Amino acid sequence: MNRTILSGCLQRTLWTGLVTLAWLGAPGWLAAQSIRDPKMPDKPLVLAAQGSFFVGGQKARQTRNELGNLGPEGNITVHQMYVRFMIPKGGERNPPVVMVHGATLTGKSWETTPDGRMGWDEYFVRKGHPVYVPDQVGRGRSGFNQAVFNNVRAGLAPPASQPGFLRFSDEIVWPNFRFGARPGEPYPETKFPVSAVDELSKQGVPDLTFGGGVPMPNPTLRALAELGRELRGAILMGHSQSGSFPLEAALLDPAAARGLVLVEPGRCPGNYNDEQIRKLAAIPILAVYGDYLDTSTGMSNDHFWKLSYDSCQALIQRINAAGGRAQMLYPPERGIRGNSYMIMQDTNNLQIADLILAWIRSVVMRPAGAPRRK
Repeated sequence: MNRTILSGCLQRTLWTGLVTLAWLGAPGWLAAQSIRDPKMPDKPLVLAAQGSFFVGGQKARQTRNELGNLGPEGNITVHQMYVRFMIPKGGERNPPVVMVHGATLTGKSWETTPDGRMGWDEYFVRKGHPVYVPDQVGRGRSGFNQAVFNNVRAGLAPPASQPGFLRFSDEIVWPNFRFGARPGEPYPETKFPVSAVDELSKQGVPDLTFGGGVPMPNPTLRALAELGRELRGAILMGHSQSGSFPLEAALLDPAAARGLVLVEPGRCPGNYNDEQIRKLAAIPILAVYGDYLDTSTGMSNDHFWKLSYDSCQALIQRINAAGGRAQMLYPPERGIRGNSYMIMQDTNNLQIADLILAWIRSVVMRPAGAPRRK
């Protein structure tokens, strides 16, 4: 066998073995986010303000049983959306960015990466944009309505009335998130830090959205539109399950959105009528997909991510035909290979962020009809 080919085979075998070892149970401190080894930026982060608040929500009167029998019946708030924010010094000059996470995840998606590098939330702030990171209604610090589970436990409702919780196993994440076609076998050019995949597993949370535990239409859509309106127009960014949320929020209230960024949408809607397309055509739109789109998800409703990509290309064509400013950011077309579904956590996540920031400067912050910035 050719010596060069043999060397390459040995290197690939060694790499696969090391990654598999890391995935199967390497020590938690190995190539993972760790309080013992924080990756400190060279320059301090200077903020004018930071904090959190809730958007939306409604009062619900519940029985003692529905409340868990700790106290008497009374009123609580349900379907509220938690939002964490950072505003950089001088940030009022730039449009705020709202980053919404995907299925079985929380706002942690946009924060420090599984291997401890800077996330998009901090990076966009360092680039001068106020950043707002919600937890979708029913997840994380937004909480969920416990009444249906307590009623079943008390025998007041049948077990089948309980909504289902969705989770992804560590194994299915590999093909579905496009780290590799099989667990423990990363693509040669993968940009996801697979040695820290166990840290990504810790980010998973039970998700009621697909099991009927969140009312329809999803309260997150109304809360997102309300947040954008209160911010006097924001760049609404969604990921995967929430990839189409910026579109829906903008249709609820066009004043909520100065720009829409659709990161790896599960599907771009194809049923918008002409009036909805005209509304979306007034707002700059950017869709973003990573590499390996021909990978099968491996799930029960199996499909290929290329179908999702194609649905967004079709929507982009409809919007642009109506005079809009929609486009696709597909890194392989720029010679950037190996990005995953979790593109905001990939090892080149800041490179991708810079491409989005360049689009914001040249399209969103440019008056319609003005020449593009160079």
